[in-house]
Amino acid sequence: MHLCKLANLLISFSIFLNVCLGLTAHSTASDPDGPFLANATRNSWADQTSIVIWTRTTATREFNADGQQFVDLTRAEISKFNANPDADAIRDAQLPDGADLADMLGACPGKAGQVRLTYFPSGNKPAARSTPWRTTREEQDFTAQWKIVDLLPGTKYSTIVEARSLSDGSDATAVVTGTFQTAPESTEARDVTFCFTTCHDFIRRDDGMLGHKIYPSMTRMQPDFVVHAGDIEYYDKPSPWAMTKELMRFKWGRIFALPNYRSFYNSTSTYFMKDDHDTLRNDCWAGQTYGTMSFEEGVKLFNEEQFPAHFPRYKTVNWGKELQVWFLEGRDYRSPNTIPDGPEKTILGAEQKAWLFKTLSESTATFKIVCSPTPIVGPDRKNKKDNHANNTFAYEGDEIRDNLSKLENVIVLCGDRHWQYASVDKQTQLWEFGCGPGSDKHQFGWKAGDQRPTHQFLRVKGGFLSGALTHSESGIPKLTIRHHKTTGEAVSEFVFPQSAPARESHQ
Repeated sequence: MHLCKLANLLISFSIFLNVCLGLTAHSTASDPDGPFLANATRNSWADQTSIVIWTRTTATREFNADGQQFVDLTRAEISKFNANPDADAIRDAQLPDGADLADMLGACPGKAGQVRLTYFPSGNKPAARSTPWRTTREEQDFTAQWKIVDLLPGTKYSTIVEARSLSDGSDATAVVTGTFQTAPESTEARDVTFCFTTCHDFIRRDDGMLGHKIYPSMTRMQPDFVVHAGDIEYYDKPSPWAMTKELMRFKWGRIFALPNYRSFYNSTSTYFMKDDHDTLRNDCWAGQTYGTMSFEEGVKLFNEEQFPAHFPRYKTVNWGKELQVWFLEGRDYRSPNTIPDGPEKTILGAEQKAWLFKTLSESTATFKIVCSPTPIVGPDRKNKKDNHANNTFAYEGDEIRDNLSKLENVIVLCGDRHWQYASVDKQTQLWEFGCGPGSDKHQFGWKAGDQRPTHQFLRVKGGFLSGALTHSESGIPKLTIRHHKTTGEAVSEFVFPQSAPARESHQ
């Protein structure tokens, strides 16, 4: 065995011993000044052999749970700062006298340090691999990420992330352990469980300083993966109004330091998509600004810094023989809402749309799940203008619904809408499921009881979706999609193929 490989194994085994001895908390306390790992880790883009892991070094072990409240801005002040943006003035106008950002509720400031990732198939510690130490820097908000490859398909992996000070050779100041799951081979018949969620933010959480109730609820289901369809946080809502890069970063550090978030995303394979509120502001597109930030800067902040990176930012993954999943990008390529509708007006962009139609037509999976940040079927409110269920993008909406409906068992799951529904397009018979927002506090926009002909289910509450691919004793697969309350109870059930009956409950 080469000496470098032996050294790597010894390091990994030493880390494992430390973990077993109880040093799995967010610090080892060997350096009271940190850096620490209060945001733990998160991941995205898992396939059979690769995944991207993200972390951030922080100045404190935990976020500031006893901090001060922000001062709200008036509409006049928001308009003033949009017209004459000044980053310091925008921040200071929202801070109490004498306070800085680190004093505010939920603050999780970053700190430069070095980080290292160790990973191995769970239960197989001798196979551990460790990356070189990497330095985190202020210009990247103290974040680091690794794309790891040559993984085993259909395998649960354990991860260990260490942080240490910038002094080479110093002891670890923080250690965080986690897990993720790779997708099984596309030839393998395997049961799969997944969840789908959208529309969360710090100010509308429903589990106090723990975060959102849906995370423990989804954890109990032990999903193989989860899809977050975007609007993960809202820049254009108060406490604070994030009209600067500094305040946008503050919101990301705060929400992912919530214990429910940290625990769930540290141990669950996830596909993160983005929408308007976590790109720039409501209904945004290229060329627009919000305070000191441009659309292009908001895209880069999400795509390259605050979340695991992948280019292009759309992908399809087989989760076994019978299930293939598509993850769409709905902001980076879109046309302005305001231009006339027609063949050139787009949300997906020409290349992504061609890729979607081609890969769908080539798929041999029994069930094909298309994950979209925004609705494709709807129905939606008449005043909305930013998705394929609206007349504003009718041409491309018709094109997508027509193409998707030509194939068997194509089902759309969408985020963005703040109510739960299942719909069937009357022209194409394409199914769509809206998961609803992450909390009941976040539901709005649709009147309870206003059930349209396209609706197969309607519930104006928060919650999430689950999907379960199972096999009969004879090996025949079926896909069951359910809506859930935030506390986890199922309130609907739809079984595919549709020769099986669907059951539903509206409460």
